[in-house]
Amino acid sequence: MNTNFSSLDDYFSSLAQQDKFSGVVRITRGQDEVFAGAYGFASRSWKIPNTLQMRFDSASITKLFTAASVLQQIDKGVFSFETSAVEYLGLKDTAISPKVNVFQLLTHSSGIADDADEEAGEDYADLWIEKPNYSVSEAEHFLPQFVYKPANFEPGAGCRYCNCGYILLGLMLEKASGMTYRDYVKKNIFAPAGMNDSGFFHTAEINENVAEGADPLLDGDGKIVGWKKSIFSYPPIGTPDGGSHVTAADLDCFLRAVKDGKLLSSKMTEFFLTPQVAYEQKEGWDMYYGPGLWFFVEKDGRVLFYEKEGQNAGASGMIRHYPEKDVSVVILTNMADAAWKPIWKIHDNLLAGPKSA
Repeated sequence: MNTNFSSLDDYFSSLAQQDKFSGVVRITRGQDEVFAGAYGFASRSWKIPNTLQMRFDSASITKLFTAASVLQQIDKGVFSFETSAVEYLGLKDTAISPKVNVFQLLTHSSGIADDADEEAGEDYADLWIEKPNYSVSEAEHFLPQFVYKPANFEPGAGCRYCNCGYILLGLMLEKASGMTYRDYVKKNIFAPAGMNDSGFFHTAEINENVAEGADPLLDGDGKIVGWKKSIFSYPPIGTPDGGSHVTAADLDCFLRAVKDGKLLSSKMTEFFLTPQVAYEQKEGWDMYYGPGLWFFVEKDGRVLFYEKEGQNAGASGMIRHYPEKDVSVVILTNMADAAWKPIWKIHDNLLAGPKSA
């Protein structure tokens, strides 16, 4: 692995100067940090710079914490992969099939409808045009938005990314543990993983070192003419499908804790880190879903890397791990589209050669 990162620092600095990147980057090999940098502004209103201690909205990366929490319940024998979500949660009078089980919800193979079908091009922010986003702060509040919508396919008959599958998993976790989702994750995921700076922060509250999401407003020529904050584009506090706030170091700690068996049994750890359901082929890779993670598999069966991305208005991020190199890359930003080109820049230049998506 190339350990000369001066060009990478120049790359991110240039993006920040062009208002194309605002956030943090951290690369580790084993337990060693080999690159870390903070760029752009945590608050554009006050021109407060980002730091490596900044907490960012992790968006859908939060699903990893939900998946690990659910696997802990399976470890305890509270329910199983085959448990019906409808039966467990008492949702028999909805459009959700009683055949939908925990495994399918974890691996996006349940077929249930989403509240905003992002694979069909629907915008999650449009959910809150008529419904106040501040009225949806608990997992149960999401139910009316999707449980009566027709399924996309029969349970287990396909694979389609689904935010609301993780809402159901969060509700199952709450029933199984007798705790709120956020309290459970803080006690059973964040604490044992050493994620001391992570949490769930309400947008109406004052919390230190929390980056403010904002996206550029462009004119017809693509020139930035202003910035729009993201406070009305998603619920005001994190829920099982997204919205926790993490530092780059804490997110790396989570993945290391899973790999080291600190959160799950050896059986559940192996399940967490193994491709489970085929999704599609792309750029010569076979792509699979696991419990939250997305696996990129070579034709010879080797996992080149696995990752979890997240995106909201005013937030985009990624944690990606290359198992053969034991290299992890974390990018967290407070812009909606800032993470995608940089993750492939790192892939191409430093980690895995010229192939990219």
